[in-house]
Amino acid sequence: MKKKSKIDAIFKRKATDNVGVQTSQPSNLISQEVQVSEFSNLTQNTHQHETKVPRLERDVDISLLERDPGKRRPIWQYNVNERDKIRRAYIIAGPYQPTNISYPASGNNNHCRYFQSSWIKKFSSWLEYSPEKDAAYCLPCYLFGKHYGARNDGKNAFSELGFSNWKKVNNGVNCAFVCHEGSIPNSPNNLCVKSCDDLMAQSKHIDKVLDRHSDETIANNRLKLKTSINAIRWLAFQACAFRGDDESPGSLNRKNFIELIKLLASCNQNVNNVVLENAPENAQYISSSVQKDILHIFARKVRATIREEIGDSNFCIIKTY
Repeated sequence: MKKKSKIDAIFKRKATDNVGVQTSQPSNLISQEVQVSEFSNLTQNTHQHETKVPRLERDVDISLLERDPGKRRPIWQYNVNERDKIRRAYIIAGPYQPTNISYPASGNNNHCRYFQSSWIKKFSSWLEYSPEKDAAYCLPCYLFGKHYGARNDGKNAFSELGFSNWKKVNNGVNCAFVCHEGSIPNSPNNLCVKSCDDLMAQSKHIDKVLDRHSDETIANNRLKLKTSINAIRWLAFQACAFRGDDESPGSLNRKNFIELIKLLASCNQNVNNVVLENAPENAQYISSSVQKDILHIFARKVRATIREEIGDSNFCIIKTY
């Protein structure tokens, strides 16, 4: 009967990196700096982190996008994976606010009304004007506003259809632009403005925060592992014993390996901050299995160097007792 796999086996990453063979002179072999990347297999039973692949986003050229709000494509027509790039480009460019033009008249001949450039100064953070449609728009609502489809109840006037009822602008507290902004923080316009601010504040994005913490954790893990490698290399070169009977934190003498780690930590505050009791219990890199794995890598490097030097030459082995 086939042995059933445990559930934790599903979440373990398979080691695919082969340890490279590196050649050098025998006299310099032990003194070589062992690359931390060669010890990636040591972390499979401890604290693991997936290899981080940086997300590369090409900037969108605003010159290739339509600026006139009356002519540009609705944001929902763009591919969902491209929308944030399009939004950033429009936010960086700012609202489209042509002022050195003649605004056309609207209404009857007895009482013509025009779009006024003074409105742009008063509502400069969001107000846009389309010469094509002779209508006003809201940039944040265009970028993040809800899509209402074919409905024409005025809710999408500033985001898609355009607003051109100028007589409702200079109307005191009932000014259409003031009403559009809203007097409460969760008005549709204010929510869209906040979405724009959040999009541009990339340092606060959850993926950026996680990446930053991940970088710090990776650096700490490498420093811990490098400290263990240096201690093991020194003990092996001096032919010293590694372990003892009592290596508990309360022991007065935790034997050579851990005592050497403590010595290295006392000489470097950065090392002290990440090793032994200052490290997570599942990622201290001081267990007997870690020590054996590092020694095994040293042994492989020695054998590889000997094979490289001998090559196809004749050799003999003398065994003494």
